[in-house]
Formats: sequence, C-alpha cells, structure tokens
Amino acid sequence: MVATESGLDLARWATEAAGTVRSWLDAHGAVLFRGFDVDLNGFAAVLEAFAGAPSPYLERSSPRTELGDRIYTATDHPADQTIVLHCENSYQRAFPRRLVFCCLRPPATGGATTLADTRRVLGRIRPEVLAGFAEHGVRYVRNYGTGLGMSWQEAFQTQQRADVEEYCREQDLEVEWGERDRLRTSQVRPALAVHPDTGDRVWFNHAVFFHPRSLPAQVTAEVGGRLTEADLPATTCYGDGSPILAEDLDHLRSAYAAERVAVPWERGDVLVVDNLLAAHGREPFTGERQVVVGMGGPLTWDAVRDGANR
Repeated sequence: MVATESGLDLARWATEAAGTVRSWLDAHGAVLFRGFDVDLNGFAAVLEAFAGAPSPYLERSSPRTELGDRIYTATDHPADQTIVLHCENSYQRAFPRRLVFCCLRPPATGGATTLADTRRVLGRIRPEVLAGFAEHGVRYVRNYGTGLGMSWQEAFQTQQRADVEEYCREQDLEVEWGERDRLRTSQVRPALAVHPDTGDRVWFNHAVFFHPRSLPAQVTAEVGGRLTEADLPATTCYGDGSPILAEDLDHLRSAYAAERVAVPWERGDVLVVDNLLAAHGREPFTGERQVVVGMGGPLTWDAVRDGANR
C-alpha cells in the first residue's frame, strides 16, 4: 500500500482499518506500506497498531540489538551473508503471529527482506518428502558456548543457569550442561501448522535454516575439523533422530526459491508479515542498512497444530 497524501498517520490508519489489514494478510501473507515516512520514534505506535503489545525476543537464534522497548535491529548478522528463508521462532513452543519491520536506512545495494508464501512452498514439496516431516516433526539441537554462534547468556538473556533451566522446563526443552560453560538443548516441534483464521495448512519450521548444510561456505571452511556436526551451533534431523537426506534438503530449498520474492527497501517503509503465512529472509548487502523489527500476537503450537503432526 502506498500513501496517496503526505502526513498520513500509519498507526491510526492501521487501528481503524484492522479488518482490512487482516484480510490482506490472509490473502497475501505480507503487506508493504510505503510513503508514510515512519521513523524509529514513530515505530512503537505502528508496531502496536499492527501486532499488539510487542513480545520479547528469547531463545534467540539471531544477534540483535534492542533499540527501544522490544524493538530490535532485524539482525546483526554479517552483511555479506544470506539469511535463509524461515518463519520466526517456529522452533519454539510459543512464537509471534505477526512481525513488523521498518526501514530506517536502506542499503546501498541488496539487503531486501525476502519473502515466500508458506502455503505455496508446502504445495511444491513432494509427498514422499513431506511424509517424514508430517509423521516425525523436526528435532532441533542447539549448542551454546562453543566459540561459534551465541552464548547461552545472550540467547536466553540471563546470567543464571537456574533461569535457563526453568525456561527450558516450561518450553519442553531438554538441557545438557557441558564443560567450559557449554549448553546443549534439544526439542522436537511439528513441521506443519494450520493457520488459526484461514484454516490454511502451511510449511512452518526451521528444518533447512538450522541444518549444517545451510551454513555459509566460508563458515564451513573456517570450522573445518575443529567441531563435529554435534557441536555446531545448530543441527536438525527428523523428530525420531533420523537424518534429513541431502537431496531432500535440496528439494526444500528449491521449493522456497520458487516462491521467493524480494522488494528493495526505501526509507520509512513498513513491512507487516503474518508469520504463519510467509517465511522471510535477507539478501546480502552493501552500505549502512538499518532495518528494525518488532513482533507480537503470541501463539503456541497447541493453537495451530496440524492433524498430521505428532
């Protein structure tokens, strides 16, 4: 949507047109608002209008800087690396229903927030590949404190082991402490979900995103034989522990790629994403890109579980 006159208050419009916004998101999964000249000072109101009270970012998988009350840089991941398409926090027991991005400063080149309709991605996955995910779900294993990736203190936003253990009990995560302050967690989540309003079945997981084969080539080369796959920051397999075949991962990447769209950012743009209906990622970029994000409308797997899931 492009503003047709200057000075329009996007937060007020979003509140008054909540039904229209919901219908657009149900149909398209994401909506870009351009020409409203939103800045960091005005973004908090816009975020709340589109997503409700903002949620904290816990059990983190991407480095982010908090710039306001639960308003974060979209990622502090290196500019020269692609961020693989994914649905925010799908590996968690609870996850946000909506994401709201705002471009404070566009990059010189690249840097688009990529999108893919998860209904259409699901429709491209071969039945024989889908079957294993539908039956077993995805097991996520994460390692903290290895020197690659996040520390558990950053991921869980605490310095206390007891806080981590309490959080993990509440969120159904297995916990294993290792030497030199290392932590390993493991959880099984479904791979498919059903949108609570539209009833659409969607592909909703981090199976590709967290798999070692998705690591950038330069990271893989740097790690070399220093860490085993079991010690990498994240790994995925089927929920029963069996490996995801390389050819199946390639097929899933092709399904995402076939539905991928990217619109270059302009200053003041706001992008609203239904987290169940659209996966998102990021292109590499040059220049001083600054995009912020907030999230809200928490859901749990109990509210979106697909009948085929475990």
